[in-house]
Amino acid sequence: MDVDEDMKRIEEELKETREEIEKLKKELKEEEKELKELKKLKEELKEVKEDLENSKKKTEEGLKELTRKRNEELKKVRKGHKEELEKIRKEHNEELKNVITEKNEVVRVVMKENDKKLEEKRCELKELEDTNSILITKERQSIGEIQEACTELIKGLTDLSDERSMIRVKRMGEVDEKPFLKVCEQRFSGGNVEVQHAKLYSKWQKNLKDPAWYPYKRVGAGENMKEVVDDEDEKLKKLSEEWGEDVKNAVNTALEEMNEFNPSGRYTVPVLWNFEHGRKATLKEGIAHMTEQIKNLRRKRT
Repeated sequence: MDVDEDMKRIEEELKETREEIEKLKKELKEEEKELKELKKLKEELKEVKEDLENSKKKTEEGLKELTRKRNEELKKVRKGHKEELEKIRKEHNEELKNVITEKNEVVRVVMKENDKKLEEKRCELKELEDTNSILITKERQSIGEIQEACTELIKGLTDLSDERSMIRVKRMGEVDEKPFLKVCEQRFSGGNVEVQHAKLYSKWQKNLKDPAWYPYKRVGAGENMKEVVDDEDEKLKKLSEEWGEDVKNAVNTALEEMNEFNPSGRYTVPVLWNFEHGRKATLKEGIAHMTEQIKNLRRKRT
């Protein structure tokens, strides 16, 4: 009787596992479809890269030049103010000494001239402020264009890069499946390894996306306060006890990445990553890698 029940339970688990595998296959087909669409963007990415590089260079040079000119103009304005005011004061004092009878008229004329000059300087300063506002707006637009280009670059590298590439896309918040596979290989045999691995990995990737589970705690105080993974969380402790510290550390790493890159969404985020140095890759590194990949593809075709 116990054997029948065990067989029935195993069959139900296998059925659930097959359903999960089928679900994963469908998701993979959808991703393959998206990757095919991304291939069409390869040539466009090349143009985007060149336009982006030129735009960035021109923007940086323009900003530096405009900033330099603005600072020089401000210095000239301040110096001019000082010199003109000194001149006006000297003339005023001299006139007061030599022409007492014309004091009121001289003062009126001088003050009128001062007001006119000051108004002119106010206009000049206003123009400089307007120029500065335009520069700030252009800078924000350039940053937006760079972010859009980075998004397109990530899409392209997802298609062109492989596991050997130093620069490729990393999904922050996605659990590393290697420790899961390793522990399953140690505990199971034959086809059951893949089944148990898929089941366990899918379960914990799903747990990470559950907004009701919040395995974090706050440490520090004031400006130094931050959130870290709570090692005393019951789920994490149970995971460590049942499957080992390596599996738990893989989940911890994914939790830390998710909390850093997308704490509110609780879903994975694609990031351009330098796997050689273990950090986010710069846009320059990504563009250089994309260029090299495109060259390699062309060499293979010829």
